Amino acid sequence: MKKLITLLAAAIALPLLAADFPEGSPKFGTDYNAALEQAKKENKPVILVFSAAWCGPCQSMKKTVYPSKEVTPLHDKFVWAYLDIDQEANSTAATKYNVEGIPHIQFVGADGKDLGNQVGSSSSPEFAGTLEKVLSKTK
Repeated sequence: MKKLITLLAAAIALPLLAADFPEGSPKFGTDYNAALEQAKKENKPVILVFSAAWCGPCQSMKKTVYPSKEVTPLHDKFVWAYLDIDQEANSTAATKYNVEGIPHIQFVGADGKDLGNQVGSSSSPEFAGTLEKVLSKTK
């Protein structure tokens, strides 16, 4: 019985821990449609981070790349959404962008136009460079 209670507690706690973002992280939303609406209103491209609590590279990027000194100056230039692929609410978006491996980071223009994606993790400098390239496509 103790093992069952421990497993249940871990199953409940893991998604809660995954939702926690370190200080200095971008303001992540968790709703795909709300992110697209916000992007239209603010005329900013969207970063859709498809992830999961159990994904080591995803959690590593969440802890070190998104709040890094290289990426922080770019936070306000995008609308950010963190979409857990294990949540049913995100399945339509994951299907739309052919998410097969994670982390899958999809870049979408304020007009809904596909601006490319990144599958797999990267270092902070590499990710900042990717974001700069995405921004150059929106001008």
